[in-house]
Amino acid sequence: MSTPAYPLAGGCDCRSVRYQLESAPLFVHCCHCRWCQRESGSAFALNAMIETERLRLLAGTPEWVDTPSASGKGQLIARCPQCRIALWSHYAGAGRSISFVRVGTLDEPDHLPPDIHIFTASKQPWVLLPPGTPAVPEYYERKTYWPAESLARRAALLAAQSKA
Repeated sequence: MSTPAYPLAGGCDCRSVRYQLESAPLFVHCCHCRWCQRESGSAFALNAMIETERLRLLAGTPEWVDTPSASGKGQLIARCPQCRIALWSHYAGAGRSISFVRVGTLDEPDHLPPDIHIFTASKQPWVLLPPGTPAVPEYYERKTYWPAESLARRAALLAAQSKA
């Protein structure tokens, strides 16, 4: 697969809410935890982590829904107020500075395969993980798996937040 040209556009089913990723994401998680399975109604959730400042809203206004999470801190999910599709979310740990974009809402989701499979200890037994993609039973140490560029972007984001 070739490297995608950015920006990448996406949106909900009814096209009321449209957005674009201005750059490559920091990292793409394929999460197999039971919370993601329940929330997505599927075997896993595929989320592209990106700085919120690099996620541009093109049309519409998402509705924010506060939902519980395994951490007990919850997550805010941006949903289309018309068709109710979940577009992205903010987890308490990263706050609103990082968006977890639902890859399946991109116009061309094939461009963002998972960088890692997480919480595989609770994956559905019939899901076969591809060889060559890291997979961990729970969460992981960021410095072990993230590319240097993504670690630098995250460090810059944290530094800017500490000055604010």
